Amino acid sequence: MDSHIANPAAPPADRPARVALFAGSFDPFTIGHADIVRRALPLFDRLVIVVAVNPEKRHLFTAQERVEAIRALYRGDDRVEVVAHEGMMADLARQLGARFNVRGVRSVIDFEYEKVEADYNKRLGGLETVLLYSSPALASVSSTAYRQLVFFHKDAEAAALLPSPQTTR
Repeated sequence: MDSHIANPAAPPADRPARVALFAGSFDPFTIGHADIVRRALPLFDRLVIVVAVNPEKRHLFTAQERVEAIRALYRGDDRVEVVAHEGMMADLARQLGARFNVRGVRSVIDFEYEKVEADYNKRLGGLETVLLYSSPALASVSSTAYRQLVFFHKDAEAAALLPSPQTTR
């Protein structure tokens, strides 16, 4: 029996695994990010969620806290790996054998930024960018919105922007 049929999560033996990166600061990882992961998983054999580390940027949560929170959401799903990375995504992609870069797009402004990044990643590392448009109901969800709500003590509203393990399955 074909191993891919017996285990649909395994790639057919005659092609390399489709590995994609999904990178961001994820400060914090929101229901919008979780929606992109949910929609990207059927497209790839493995999805590596990359917590991008920028030591010059102030974060609400440490890189380790962000990694652990995301890992808790996807615990038990062998298709998802979570890593922290400081450096070029093209370098990490080569190291992990990733050929794709998943990006979520909420607006034209996001698209313009992502187009420049996609060209750069293609030139540097041969990474093919896959854009997934945000679900309309989640277009206003962002880590920035979460942080603003927390700042103004709108804890219930902020919590509504965060996924739970049940919502990521």
